[in-house]
Amino acid sequence: MDGFQAYGAGKAGGGFDPVTFLRQPQTVVRLLCWLFSIVILGCIANEGYVNRPDEIEEFCIFNRNQHACNYGVGMATLCLLCSVGFLALDIYFPQISGVKDRKKAVMADIAASAFWSLVWFVGFCFLANQWQVAKEEDNPLNEGEDAARAAIVFCFFSVFTWAIQGLLALQRFRLGADSVMFNQDYVDPNQQGALEPEYNIYDTETPSTEDKYQGNTG
Repeated sequence: MDGFQAYGAGKAGGGFDPVTFLRQPQTVVRLLCWLFSIVILGCIANEGYVNRPDEIEEFCIFNRNQHACNYGVGMATLCLLCSVGFLALDIYFPQISGVKDRKKAVMADIAASAFWSLVWFVGFCFLANQWQVAKEEDNPLNEGEDAARAAIVFCFFSVFTWAIQGLLALQRFRLGADSVMFNQDYVDPNQQGALEPEYNIYDTETPSTEDKYQGNTG
């Protein structure tokens, strides 16, 4: 069973191929999730705080709601770290020898992907609503508007990237479970034939004509 695979990876102990790893759909989507988190974090942290010409203190560009900027920065930071963590797990995944441990890793990927997809859906609705009700007099110079729109757009994109990541993990889980069941129940016909006792008709000793003649003369 050299082609044995469990949850999307072969037997543990194989070499790591960076090109093959980067071409995997789950790796591409994972990198997109990581990149979108950086964009959201950069947009809000760098240009998400503005003030009026007659003010010194800066306020959140999203309707001066500090919770909106805190939500965006906090979730983007945690999502970035989570993406890096799962990317490292994807690299280490083929070295995991236990099938149960692989199953737990894939289930954690499914749960995390569903969670972050929900988080970014809430973030998109929250930021879009606060941006819609923001007052023009709070930002007369229109500073940071492009960054605010970019943060909202990439929140929207992140909903789908994490949802796709969850679907890919779910597919790995289903294929992994099927392959494990297959390899537990499968019996190679060649091996099964080798286990069966072989009877050779030539192994049965039959008295020869010479032996019969010697018996009669004796």
